[in-house]
Order: sequence, then C-alpha cells, then structure tokens
Amino acid sequence: MREALQTMTEEGFAHLIETRTSELAKSLAEEAVQVRQEIYGKAVYVRGLIEVSNICKNDCLYCGIRASNKNCQRYRLTPEEILECAGEGYRLGFRTFVLQGGEDAYYTDELLVSLLTKLKEKYPDCAITLSLGERSRESYKTLKEAGADRYLLRHETADKPHYETLHPSSMSFDNRMECLRNLQELGYQVGCGFMVGSPGQTPQTLAKDLLFIRDFKPDMCGIGPFVPHADTVFAREPSGTVELTCFLLSIIRLLHPPVLLPATTALGTIHPEGRELGILSGANVVMPNLSPENVRGKYELYDNKLNTGAEAAQGLKSLRERMAAIGYEVVTDRGDVKK
Repeated sequence: MREALQTMTEEGFAHLIETRTSELAKSLAEEAVQVRQEIYGKAVYVRGLIEVSNICKNDCLYCGIRASNKNCQRYRLTPEEILECAGEGYRLGFRTFVLQGGEDAYYTDELLVSLLTKLKEKYPDCAITLSLGERSRESYKTLKEAGADRYLLRHETADKPHYETLHPSSMSFDNRMECLRNLQELGYQVGCGFMVGSPGQTPQTLAKDLLFIRDFKPDMCGIGPFVPHADTVFAREPSGTVELTCFLLSIIRLLHPPVLLPATTALGTIHPEGRELGILSGANVVMPNLSPENVRGKYELYDNKLNTGAEAAQGLKSLRERMAAIGYEVVTDRGDVKK
C-alpha cells in the first residue's frame, strides 16, 4: 500500500477514507508499524510538555482557551517557572522540552531569547521545541538563532474554506501556511497537524490534509480527535473517533516514513488505551506533562483533558510499563527525526 499512497490523488484518498474497513485498517497498521520499526525500532520518544500560558489573542471556534471564553482561568508561567519545570524534567531523564502556549504577547522575542539561552546553557544535550503560534519570519529566525530546534504549528486543516469555518475572520489560512514554509526554510524541525472529526470535516477535506503532508514532508505531525469544549461554539458537536485517527496515523506513517508521529493526549482522553492504540498504528512519540500541577487543569483546549496519572511527568514509570506491555520501550533521548 505504501507505494500506492505515493501517487494517490485527492479523490483516491477520499475514497479510501469513505470505504475503509477494519480489515484495511489492520493491514495498514501492520505495514505502518513495520515501516516505523525499520527506522526507529521499538523506541517511543517522550517529550516534556510545558504549557507556558493559556492566554491567547485568538478566538478559534473550537478552542477552550479562545480569547472570548470568560470562564477560562488564565495563567502564564514566568521564565523562572519554566526553567524549574525543565529542571524537574531533566532529572527525570527528558531530553526534549516542548514550550507550548496560546498566542500571548508577554512572550516577546527578547524574553524568549533570554529563556532559550539559559535553557541551552543548562541543558546543552537537550532539544527545545516551541509551539507558540503564528509569528513573523524575523521572529522565527531570531528564536532559531537563540537555540530553538523545533517548532510545532498545527495547520488544523489544509482546506481553506474549512479553515475559515473553524477560525475568526481575523485569522488567515494563507498566513498559517506561510508560517509553516518560513519555519521549514529557516531550518527548524517542523511539525504540523490537524484535528480528526472537526465540525464540517469531510473525506475530501481529510484527503487535502494527506496531500499536504505528502508534499510538505513535515518532521513531526500531530493529529488527534476533535474533542468539544463546553465554552465554545462547537460545544454540542460530536467528538472525532479513535478508529479514524488511528487509520490516518497509519496512512501518514506510510506517506512519510521518517515522520515523528505523536500518540496525542486527545487520543488518551477519549479512550483509556488511546495512546497505546496510536503507537500500534504507527505513532512513536508521547508527550507527558511537565507543567506545574496547579495549572495543568487550566490549559483546557477541550473538555476532560487528560492531565493526571500517566499524563503527568511523575507518571513516567507508569507510561514505561504501559508501553512495555505492548512491546515498546520509552526512551528519553532527544529523538531527532531520522532522514
């Protein structure tokens, strides 16, 4: 199937999604696992996630930390608190830190350059990933020069009309795509990604996502089921499914074999073994939470977000055991993409 996917058309991908069966999903997962194993073996890479702020200027219709949500308990971490989180993570064995947050103007280039410099001085053997939304090319360049290794910016959907139904008019699909191109041109390891089952999504829009990933060839790709949040426009919309998410994980692995592919928190939120199912479908990354316990519950992009137990950094032992139970080994090195 791997060869067929390399030349499949948009119509072909849409048909594949529409007519999928459990037998096809099983076959794709087996092939995806084999392909991943040839490159990464049985390693599952862990990233220490530090959710730096739930303050965001944007008002995305699906997001629990959208600017207009008056029920959101806002917080932001200081550089000192972020360094403390990284220190705890380093002691636990993490060698990649992911600084993720809303588009919060507090995190200026000056502040981030100072923070990145300190992180790289203290932990020179670690990779630093930023996930702080859309910024100018000049900003991305400055942060790369200060030590940022990777950048995650989910495109959410590769279909422009669909993007516009999920975001306010102040946001631009074209700008989101330009940001991703800028990041790639500047030499970052770049991550994109999309929601599975978002309102208005069709097999055709998903086909466009798969074509985009095949052409763009991201170093990382985060996909997870859409999960509604009570304080958003889409509060009553149904969640995406584990079944379709895992099917698409297998396809993405086969489309671009070296990709670093997370089994996301959203998968673990809607199914008790969601992340294990993701790994068994071709994923090879998990992202436990290093954020301070008193703010973990406040970074609520969607309802009932997993933030305790195996999701907490203190649950790393449990995560190792869960992955070992399905034949995989959690490793805590940088876990760079292998091209």
